[in-house]
Amino acid sequence: MTGAAVGLDGAVVAAVAALAAGSAVLLLVPPVPRLDPAATSAATGAGTAAHRALPLGLTAPLAAGLLLLGAGPATTALAVVAVLAVLAGRSLLTTRRRRREVLATGEHVLETCEQLASELASGQPPGAALDRAAVTWPPLGPVASAFRMGADVPSALRAAGDRPGAADLRLVAAAWQVASRTGQGLADAVDRVAADLRAAQSTRRIVRGELASARATARLVGCLPVLALLMGSGAGGDPWGFLLGHPVGLACLAAGLALGWAGLAWIEAIARDVDAST
Repeated sequence: MTGAAVGLDGAVVAAVAALAAGSAVLLLVPPVPRLDPAATSAATGAGTAAHRALPLGLTAPLAAGLLLLGAGPATTALAVVAVLAVLAGRSLLTTRRRRREVLATGEHVLETCEQLASELASGQPPGAALDRAAVTWPPLGPVASAFRMGADVPSALRAAGDRPGAADLRLVAAAWQVASRTGQGLADAVDRVAADLRAAQSTRRIVRGELASARATARLVGCLPVLALLMGSGAGGDPWGFLLGHPVGLACLAAGLALGWAGLAWIEAIARDVDAST
């Protein structure tokens, strides 16, 4: 067996060891919980910060364990790079899932407001309208309970609006409070809020459509290095052996993955800021 073949076999073994280490770490790391309806935004932010700090706390013990088990520096470095890549990808997927949940919550808020406006306009009492809206969207259950107990409904609506994506409920709370204080028709106030929310949601859909092309372009650019590696392998080169078996190649691999993750995270941050401003 030639030296090149031995080096390639060592790179393959190192890659398998890295994937096994990454899988073991993912089994030990608990999955990120779904958004809790009763959780506050501060608790959500704290959980997100802890999740982002998790990979840095795992790489040092992993590297030390591999070195103690007799793994070489190249294998240890490859395992660390693989684990960080897996966790970084998991972080991006978690961010994407949370964004989808926020968008779904915004759609539920709009549907709930339209349902309230429709039922109030048809002559239904506010309590019955809130009960039906709570059946359609359970997070409104505390609001319906507050009305039945004679508590402050606008405060309950603002509390429900603390959910990620449900901030528009604060407009409903303001309309409810103005109607109760001035004696103005509640149905007309909620209907105007529903019309404003429809217009705002339409603008958000247009903005999300424009951002979708930027996200797709970023993902395409992120896949181009893999295509280049495949083309290099087909042309008779050995880019995989260089990346997985040479110290300089490992450094290039780590830098490329870090830059790719940073680019995707930057696009997501820009999109999040745009969503928050619309």
